[in-house]
Amino acid sequence: MNALRSRAIRLLARREHTRAELANKLAAHGTQEEINAVIAELQACHLQSDARFAESYVRSQAPRLGILRLRHHMITKGLDHELVESLLVAADMPDDLARARSLWSRKFGAVPANSKEWARQARFLQSRGFASDTIRRLLKDPLDGVEDPVVEEKFSSGEEGA
Repeated sequence: MNALRSRAIRLLARREHTRAELANKLAAHGTQEEINAVIAELQACHLQSDARFAESYVRSQAPRLGILRLRHHMITKGLDHELVESLLVAADMPDDLARARSLWSRKFGAVPANSKEWARQARFLQSRGFASDTIRRLLKDPLDGVEDPVVEEKFSSGEEGA
């Protein structure tokens, strides 16, 4: 039991884990009852917390992932649906469109020249978990909300003949 507890503490020292992740990693080293007891003890000591994992995950992944993918990843990691939804609602992060625009400008920075390029950019954003309507709004007017007048002028002068 002590070996199982120390193994769990070593895992938690590296990074936060959900209860389900920790149970999966400890499964080969003890019985289900022992694992549940160790995890319950760690939760009582506030060494393991699903809520803390979720907050940390959202804080680290939100700049490059959309709400859909954040939600999906957290649920597949074994977090409760209610915890995930409440955290995503309460999270202090920019809306999906602003995050998608930021990601788009870092990756592409240029208005799609043709339908093939538009599709490539849309697939990229969709793979990051942004909703279809967010992607359409962004790619329809990618520079809307950009304060850099030099960038706006550069793209607006090249698109007048189209």
